Amino acid sequence: MAAEGTQLGPTEWLEITQDRVNLFADATDDHQWIHVDPDRAADGPFGGTIAHGLLTLSLLPHFTHQLYTVDNVAMAINYGYNKVRFITPVRVGAKLRARAEITSVAQLQNAVQATLATTVEIEGSDKPAAVAESIVRFLG
Repeated sequence: MAAEGTQLGPTEWLEITQDRVNLFADATDDHQWIHVDPDRAADGPFGGTIAHGLLTLSLLPHFTHQLYTVDNVAMAINYGYNKVRFITPVRVGAKLRARAEITSVAQLQNAVQATLATTVEIEGSDKPAAVAESIVRFLG
């Protein structure tokens, strides 16, 4: 694993489609109109539908696979997230990507644990969509 302070990324851009938002709404039973009703949302506070904040967070594993690879481990598991904040609404049609910085690496009894300060960026925006401290454990 790279040293603390190592910058990772950026990843490739990923477009957030209405279909993806609708599928997430179905999976989570969160059908709030700001996410799934483009006609009503057009007159709402964001000028259109937006992705669920938790959809943005759930994309971190997708982005993580682009940020780094670790050899000679049996598996990597997502141990959790700290300091999650949804900074800017993600409009349907927006493109997202991620960057991260390794903030700590610790040897545990049966694993190595890495903590990354992760930022999800929106194409064309000065403010990120979300930030989170990602914790990953590497086993075997």
